[in-house]
Amino acid sequence: MNLRKFEHRTAASLGDALAALAAAPSGGRRTSRACEDGVPLAAAPSGGRRTSRACEDGVPLAAGGRKAAAIAGGTDLLGSLKDAIHPAYPELLVDIKRIKGLGAIKKVKNGVSIGALATLAEVAKDGLIRELYPLLAAAARSVASPQIRNMATVGGNLCQEPRCWYYRTPENLFHCLRKGGDRCAALLGDHRFHSVFGAARTADPACASACPGHVEIPVYLECVRRGDLTAAARIVLERNPMPAVTGRVCPHRCEPACNRGGLDEAVAIRAIELHVGGHALRHADELMKAPARASGKRVAVVGSGPAGLSAAFYLRRAGHQVTVFERMPEPGGMLAYGIPAYRLSPAVLAEQIKAYERMGIEFRTGVSIGRDLALDGLKKRFHAVFVATGAWRAKTLAIPRAGLLGSGLDLLRDVRLGRPVTVGRRVLVIGGGNVALDVAVTARRLGAQDVTAACLESRETMPAFPDDIEHALAEGVRLLPSWGPRSVLASRGAIRGMELVRCVSVFGPDGRFAPEFDPAVATTVEADQVLLAIGQAADLSCVGRKVRTGRGLIAADPETGATSLPGVFAGGDAVSGPASVIEAVAAGRKAARAIDLRLGGSRVTPAMEPPGRETWTCVNHEALRKIARVRVPQAPASERSLHAEDGRTLDAASTQDEARRCVNCACVAVSSSDLGPALIALGAVVKTTKRRLPAEGFFDARPSRTTVLDEGELVTAVELPAPRPRSRQEYLKFRLRRSIDFPIVSVASVLELEGGRIRQARVAFGAVAPVPLRAAGVEEFLVGKTPSEETAAAAGEVAARGACAFGRNKYKVQIIKALLRKLLLH
Repeated sequence: MNLRKFEHRTAASLGDALAALAAAPSGGRRTSRACEDGVPLAAAPSGGRRTSRACEDGVPLAAGGRKAAAIAGGTDLLGSLKDAIHPAYPELLVDIKRIKGLGAIKKVKNGVSIGALATLAEVAKDGLIRELYPLLAAAARSVASPQIRNMATVGGNLCQEPRCWYYRTPENLFHCLRKGGDRCAALLGDHRFHSVFGAARTADPACASACPGHVEIPVYLECVRRGDLTAAARIVLERNPMPAVTGRVCPHRCEPACNRGGLDEAVAIRAIELHVGGHALRHADELMKAPARASGKRVAVVGSGPAGLSAAFYLRRAGHQVTVFERMPEPGGMLAYGIPAYRLSPAVLAEQIKAYERMGIEFRTGVSIGRDLALDGLKKRFHAVFVATGAWRAKTLAIPRAGLLGSGLDLLRDVRLGRPVTVGRRVLVIGGGNVALDVAVTARRLGAQDVTAACLESRETMPAFPDDIEHALAEGVRLLPSWGPRSVLASRGAIRGMELVRCVSVFGPDGRFAPEFDPAVATTVEADQVLLAIGQAADLSCVGRKVRTGRGLIAADPETGATSLPGVFAGGDAVSGPASVIEAVAAGRKAARAIDLRLGGSRVTPAMEPPGRETWTCVNHEALRKIARVRVPQAPASERSLHAEDGRTLDAASTQDEARRCVNCACVAVSSSDLGPALIALGAVVKTTKRRLPAEGFFDARPSRTTVLDEGELVTAVELPAPRPRSRQEYLKFRLRRSIDFPIVSVASVLELEGGRIRQARVAFGAVAPVPLRAAGVEEFLVGKTPSEETAAAAGEVAARGACAFGRNKYKVQIIKALLRKLLLH
């Protein structure tokens, strides 16, 4: 048991409770949320991908990391605290049990009001409730045991946290999607008691979380599965304007994060993205249209690498006139001059640029800002400027004879420009990043017989992407990890090789670059050409002294790209240092959003933010078994060259088959509230400190939230309308044990009969979906029907129509049918 000390306060009134919770000390990111007896007192704000947590008597909810929780019955909160199911504890417990008036059950003008602090035992025994709302009394009586019902409150039952065992595992062992994590362990684990009516997209799954661009991977893979590539392309383009490019060069961090890796192998996301990207280019006139309305604002983009192109794309979609300035002869930046053609075909990049031009983006090449045009001049001609000049200056070594060393980046650029390039018979490349390995492979394909790549990092910590390392090894490149250059070996002005020394560590205790060597361990590598690829620095000449810089980079806000000069924004490698293409794309998109806001765009511009997604989805049950991963075709070794891509694009059938391996990760935890479906069937209203909510609209499925309550909002009562004459109420609950257990399936109904036929019906199910579920289809079907075996069987089929059961929980559909039959024939 976890023993922690809490500050405890007793609230004499509702105002006292809210004031105490509001005054609780603010915590860091990982703090518990302020919650109430199952009732969120301060729900997490809707914005933000991962909010701080707060546990409440069942429900985490606070915003801003407040370390407070309200406690009444405590049947949910105390257990969660004891087991430490959340990352952090509250520091303050506010006792609201003694607040007068919140526990009353009383008759009001149009029905009955039940206070949020009324206990379940009081509800189950109350004569008024038993007479007018027997189904609610039955639902309250079905909860747990008499001891728990004597403590548990109405509010606590409605707002309790999910009962999924992975969610409830002590010590927060599974920081799952429902807690703001990135995976649902139940999907590929034990999901016997989980949802059969869809899953909730409560947070980005692991693949999308790992993607620097936060592309909604499961959403577009779902489109691919159903054969709708246009819809898939639209979703990708919302976050990534060049999937045909990233599908070739992206490090696909999404794949190592894929939850499927624990079952067999990760989904080949990059291969699917490449196919979707090809579709986007073929249908660019439909998918990359010029904006319907012009804003009248002009934006200059300096640099046409991935950050500049991304910013230009999203700014143009927002209606702005965009001009891209590029100092090289052709647009594309590092995409055009730093990535070998065997990885990214110049034809593909040219087609992508043409698509942007057809959108109305203007490209002015051969123009150097700082030389041909001044930054001040751009500021006068344009309403905003985005600087994305990349990192083009190759770093060198401060050792004797360094002038004999060549530049790997220059080699790559010369090859892409079609200039004559020769390499030595024995080539040594210094560096362990992606550029270094591209240089090494390029040297091999230019005719070098022996190519070695030496780097400071160990094999496991090399900065190059794993696929690039394997590719270099397959090309015959020899790796020498954990070696650093000591001296250049030369004779008569010609290089003969390098002496290397063992590197024992690359970074100091503070994380800064501070390599240490063992001078007693050295080796010599013979080479007649040594190429440096030890990193690139930004060329800041375009910004001069007008913009603040630091450590050789432009200083810019990481979220907006804003620099110290008003109206000038920056992003990509010039701000971050060398990074991946998708990171640069993400930086360009963030800056475009900030620029659009500055120029008068709406807080959520459609061109900048994806439309609201349906929060429910279906788990792909076909993927819950071992399925071989597709093998992406590659050019035979004998056909590989410097000018043709090694990789091939999957055909349509293979792409769709691979997309079917995606589980479509989402939260499948169910709402276990017994009162929830009962209140929905009764047409109840939940009253809060801010509003009145219909019971069916009260529940929600968000990270650490089960209701729609806002920050600072507290449930005060439940209002029940007067029962209609000739209505029949019923509550049925299937569970493994008669007491203690939560429902596996529950159903509540109110049927109004007239002349033996059903005149009106309200039916709701519990524990079958992320929220209590109103069965509108069943209600519509039952109207005008006579209760009978035939009607019951048909109603069961109607109830099952929307089910998407999977794996080991399919039996719950049969229980739904059985309970519905029992209810109708009672």
